[in-house]
Amino acid sequence: MISIITAFYNAEKFLAESIESVLAQTHVDWELLLIDDCSSDQSAVIALKYAQADKRITIVTLEQNSGTGIARNKGIEQAKGSKIAFLDADDRWKPHKLATQLQFMEKNQASICFSSYTLMNENGKPLNIAVQALPVLDFNTLLRANYIGNLTALYDVERLGKQYAPALRKRQDWALWLDLVKKAGKAYGISESLAYYRVRKDSISGNKWKMLRYNFAVYNQYLEFSRLKSAWMMLRFLWEQFFIKRRQVKVIKAASGTV
Repeated sequence: MISIITAFYNAEKFLAESIESVLAQTHVDWELLLIDDCSSDQSAVIALKYAQADKRITIVTLEQNSGTGIARNKGIEQAKGSKIAFLDADDRWKPHKLATQLQFMEKNQASICFSSYTLMNENGKPLNIAVQALPVLDFNTLLRANYIGNLTALYDVERLGKQYAPALRKRQDWALWLDLVKKAGKAYGISESLAYYRVRKDSISGNKWKMLRYNFAVYNQYLEFSRLKSAWMMLRFLWEQFFIKRRQVKVIKAASGTV
């Protein structure tokens, strides 16, 4: 069984679409943990409707708004599956996403698997642009920039144990994968696009300057690098982000739908 963790806060506009993409998976042995970070809109009502209709879906409500990292950790804590995946409430998966990754992981004896993903606009329309996954990723490469799309990744709990995100308000997903890749040695990427990432105007990843501040916190606060070393790592990050990583962005071939 795969445990899928979806943390949400005021996601009424997109949550149903995200859940539907899980229900459409060709691999059916999963549980979906919907973690409500004290939403004040209709998100909880939407989540309840799906939980009442499918026993594989469970709702966990936090006592106070705590941020994505703590919400995901609550899901990890309650996960019963042999593998764990994450799906944000505004993203969605392609129907064969889990089945493809499970087959790949078994064939390659991989503890961590991630994939390419396609960008879509705020209204859910694919933009015919994909971010290409690296075929193999080690800790040092991941340290230079976050090369794992969180919505695509899957890790093996039986091999790596449960790993929890640090108490960072933002970029805790990157820190989590740094820990996991360091433990596993390597993560393996699938070139096929298996998910859709929603590009939103108010997203952290859409605000590059704000993202830099949170990235510095990963180096300085979480990894406990000195401020000087953290500043140097940020320079490397900027180089990687704007000159190396952008090579991963590819135009999708319209005929086949592949990258």
